[in-house]
Amino acid sequence: MMRRSNFGNSGDSPFDFERMFERMNRQFEEMNRQFARFAETRPALESGDSDSMPTVWSQGGIQVDVAERDDSVAVTADLPGFEKDEISLSVANDALTIRAEHDVDDAYESENYVRRERRHHTVHRTVPLPVEVREEEASASYTNGVLTVTLPVVETDDEDDDSHHIDIE
Repeated sequence: MMRRSNFGNSGDSPFDFERMFERMNRQFEEMNRQFARFAETRPALESGDSDSMPTVWSQGGIQVDVAERDDSVAVTADLPGFEKDEISLSVANDALTIRAEHDVDDAYESENYVRRERRHHTVHRTVPLPVEVREEEASASYTNGVLTVTLPVVETDDEDDDSHHIDIE
C-alpha cells in the first residue's frame, strides 16, 4: 500500500518547497538588482523642473533624496545609528560619495547564559549629481541620524559660454 505524503503529490517533500522558496528568493534578488540599476540612471532620464519634486532612490543601505535648487544641490541621507565622526564624504566627477562605518558590540546576559556579538557595519553610496557643483564650497550637517549636504552649483555666464550663436535666415 502506497502511503500518501502530507505535502501533496507523492514526489513532493519539504525539500521541494525549500528549493521553490530559494528560487523565488533568487528572482526577488534579481528584481532588486534591476531596480537598483534603473535608480542609478534615473537622474539622466529626468527632465523639466526638478525643484518641484526631489529625486528619491535607495541603494547600498542608504536612502537618499536629491533636490536641485536655483543655486545649489541638496542631498539628504538617512544614516541612523552612526556618529558624525564615523561618516566620510567626498565629491569627484559630478558625484557625491557617502561612506559610514562603525563597530557594534551587543551583549546580553541572563542567569543562565551570556551572549555577545560583535560586528562591523559599513554602508556606502555614490550619488550622481544632476549638475556641476563647486566642490570646495560644499557644506554638510548631521543631526539625529540625518545627513544634509549642500553643494553650490557652478554658475555659467553667457559670456563664458564656448558655444557659437547661429543666426536664422
